[in-house]
Amino acid sequence: MSRTLAGCACLLIGYLIASAPVAAAGANGASDVVRLFYGQLLDTMQHAAALGAKGRYEKLQPIVLDTFDVPFMTRLSVGPPWATLSVKQKRRAAKAFGRYVTAVYATRFDGYSGEQFQVVSEQKIKHGIMVRSQIVKSDGEPVSINYVLHDNDIGWQIRDVYLAGTISELATRRSEFAAILRTDGIDGLIAALNKKADDLRS
Repeated sequence: MSRTLAGCACLLIGYLIASAPVAAAGANGASDVVRLFYGQLLDTMQHAAALGAKGRYEKLQPIVLDTFDVPFMTRLSVGPPWATLSVKQKRRAAKAFGRYVTAVYATRFDGYSGEQFQVVSEQKIKHGIMVRSQIVKSDGEPVSINYVLHDNDIGWQIRDVYLAGTISELATRRSEFAAILRTDGIDGLIAALNKKADDLRS
């Protein structure tokens, strides 16, 4: 009986986390923002087959745009060329980058086999808060993912993601985007970012 009750309790907790409504980032602390994002991500993974690629993208887009500071991340990913762009180009680039980030998550998390998302701790750093978390695979292996968040006019939002605890997503993107910018300019980069999302939505 105790095992049955414990199992039911775990299922109930998982359901409550997965079905929690998406709240504005400004209404939560840094760790809460990550937990809300994880809840939506987990729910998407658990229904990945029924949703399909397009459905996963559409389900994740609102929480991605709410959770991540897309304009800041776009500027850092583009690097020095950002200063030469027009206001219209910056807006187009940020919109394309937001679509790209959504597509990346919709692609990476395309199924569920018992993974768990855990927020481990948070630490104040120079320009915000580092939230340490991990994804525990179905075989029990933990994978560290750390988030850097800052409190802006909207609230706590993610500025960077560190895979394996140390590999900056922004640094990786900046290196990848630099080659496209050199050969095709900002219009070529925007087109490449949009293609990633368009491929999922087709």
